[in-house]
Amino acid sequence: MNIQQLEYIIAVDNFRHFAKAAEMCCVTQPTLSMMIQKLEDELNVKIFDRSKHPVEPTAIGRQIIDQARVSLKYLHQIKEVVESEQQVVKGSFKLGIIPTIATYLVPVLLHKQQDSESEIELILKESTTNNLIQGLLNGTLDGGILAGPLNHPELNEFPLYYEKFYAYVSPQDELFKQKEIDLDKINIHNVWLLENEHCLRGQIERLCRAKRNTGNPSSIKYESGNIETLIHVVDYNSGITIIPEMHAMGLSEEQQENLRPFKNRTAVREVSLVVSKDYVRKTMLNEVMQMVRRSVPKSMQDTQLKEFVVDL
Repeated sequence: MNIQQLEYIIAVDNFRHFAKAAEMCCVTQPTLSMMIQKLEDELNVKIFDRSKHPVEPTAIGRQIIDQARVSLKYLHQIKEVVESEQQVVKGSFKLGIIPTIATYLVPVLLHKQQDSESEIELILKESTTNNLIQGLLNGTLDGGILAGPLNHPELNEFPLYYEKFYAYVSPQDELFKQKEIDLDKINIHNVWLLENEHCLRGQIERLCRAKRNTGNPSSIKYESGNIETLIHVVDYNSGITIIPEMHAMGLSEEQQENLRPFKNRTAVREVSLVVSKDYVRKTMLNEVMQMVRRSVPKSMQDTQLKEFVVDL
């Protein structure tokens, strides 16, 4: 068993295709297939079920691949320890971002990156909180921009900024007449929500002290995968949705008229750069955090806002 073989089985797992995996590894497909076959012979197991299309790991193969990811992660850290000690700030940083942040942060972050003289190559991936946490733990991601606090025992969180929540109210809703929205007056059944897989949904339900078994449920049920759709739903229907500050900043002048702060309540979400507790490239980490902070307004980096964070 060698490092190359571990890299090959991970590549096949990523692409679920031997030819594409070989291309990514810069070897011929016969070479990659032969090396994986040798590993299977050595272990006396089948790592992949080649009869399926796309190819899939076997049950034992899944366990082997997961362990291979962990092993390579720690092997790569040997070089990373040296680079960190020498304060080398170059190379790639695989950064995951949840969708409710990526929508507005990624364009600005990429622009800032292109205008800087940094030698860091940002590789961005948008996905849900649970998927990003898994990527941080198995080493497929270096960091994740997530809403927290997560309080995960195997992760470190570095708060970057604090984003206020606002109600976005339909002109057809009775609450539209209010200059400030009283959270106690909100009927959760009139709130358009994201799908369950989004952590922002949980924060909104906590904010509204939601109890799905109370009130008069609407005859229409709709849960969206993105905030922009919810805003358009409110524009054309009754009801409200709740959106984070930077999304609110991107609304049209007409849509800004539909925004309302909360009465006697400041509510925010904490956005952090999250890494595995064994991540060693501290200099790289600090540089990435500075990139993100340069991409958001200074007013959102006030640490005093932390006391208003809504739990996940």
